Amino acid sequence: MMGAMSDEPQTRVPTPTRSRPPAPTPAAAAPERAGTAWLARLLIVGLVLAALNLRPAITSLGALLEEVRTGLHMSGGVAGVLTSVPPLCFAVFGITAPRLARRFGPGAVVFAGMVAITAGLVVRPLAGGTVAFLAASALALMGIAVSNVLMPVIVKRYFPDRVGTMTGLYSMALALGTSLAAAATVPVTDALGGSWRAGLAVWAVLGALAVVAWLPLVRRRGAGTEAGAGAGAAGGGTAEAAPAPRITRSRTAWALGCFFGLQATGAYITMGWMPQIFRDAGVSAGTAGVLLAVTMVMGVPLAFVIPRLATRMKNQGPIVVVLGLCGLSGYAGLHFAPAAGAWAWALLLGVSNCAFPLALTMIGMRSRTGGGVVRLSAFAQSVGYLISIPGPTLVGALYEHSGGWGTPLALMMGLMVPQMIVGIIAGRDRTIEDET
Repeated sequence: MMGAMSDEPQTRVPTPTRSRPPAPTPAAAAPERAGTAWLARLLIVGLVLAALNLRPAITSLGALLEEVRTGLHMSGGVAGVLTSVPPLCFAVFGITAPRLARRFGPGAVVFAGMVAITAGLVVRPLAGGTVAFLAASALALMGIAVSNVLMPVIVKRYFPDRVGTMTGLYSMALALGTSLAAAATVPVTDALGGSWRAGLAVWAVLGALAVVAWLPLVRRRGAGTEAGAGAGAAGGGTAEAAPAPRITRSRTAWALGCFFGLQATGAYITMGWMPQIFRDAGVSAGTAGVLLAVTMVMGVPLAFVIPRLATRMKNQGPIVVVLGLCGLSGYAGLHFAPAAGAWAWALLLGVSNCAFPLALTMIGMRSRTGGGVVRLSAFAQSVGYLISIPGPTLVGALYEHSGGWGTPLALMMGLMVPQMIVGIIAGRDRTIEDET
């Protein structure tokens, strides 16, 4: 009996041992970790390249608008409409991003956006008439619109514990792309023989690089979740199953939309009219252009710093106030001593314009789920861009009617006050889910 009892463990124990799967060893886990790290790095590269493509279609055209008008026999009225098309497209097409993201995934939609930008930039210089030129521009702007909305979503889903760093990184890339296209388009055009068509087409190369970077991410379904695993990518899983909040019932969402719109109004007016303000004050055309470049370049380093700072604070209201006071000081300086303190005003307005990366950061912080960020981003940006549409035109009309810059600058100073108020509301430590 004792022998039988001693034999039983020898015959039964090995059976479950053989059926149990072996525990993963460090050597076996290494390829998985390597694959995750590779995908994470590729996603970061994709984010940077996508951000670089979100403004050159606009700022490159602004640099060559006079040549385009002459080459296409475009009237001044049509040219004015062309300058108002970007915010309109951002508002109209951006609102479709949540539905597209739910159906195809945010990564696939951003990839399609990069394809649309590249195609628009390729086709636009080939246009033989105004209608075709506008259609190709609208195609590129459509891609920019959906990508605008989904960039905070990509960051929130795949880098939930690095929202500030990643938002700062792609905001810096966006500012760099804006400045690069504005500054380099004319010299590049001259180097290519002086053809405005070649000067506009060259930016399609940047779009093609983004398409190449996003292609493997889209082809590998779920790659984003794996890439974000090391950063806590659970934000793309069960959170998506949460009930959709009714975004229009959220005070925070409306405050963010108004804050986004008012800061965009100031940015578009600054980019469109600041050189003329300096020139009317006696500053040379070349120096006025350099001053605008200084204002835009300020956004490159600060767009990286401000989001990281914002995510370390529960309430972003103090940052809103500091940026608003910089804007007030800059516009006041342009009103009272535009030429004497030109460099100071350019720097102050450059700091003020960094309300844009702050707004993007707050979008990522004001919802607990990836799906909530999609809806909030679409809502805030669409409302914001609609608010910004009349700004540059209104400033031009006031300038023409009053014969000077006093009234337009008083308007801009006045708009900084509600911008700070709604920014303080948007910066409170709460989410749209708390309110809906």
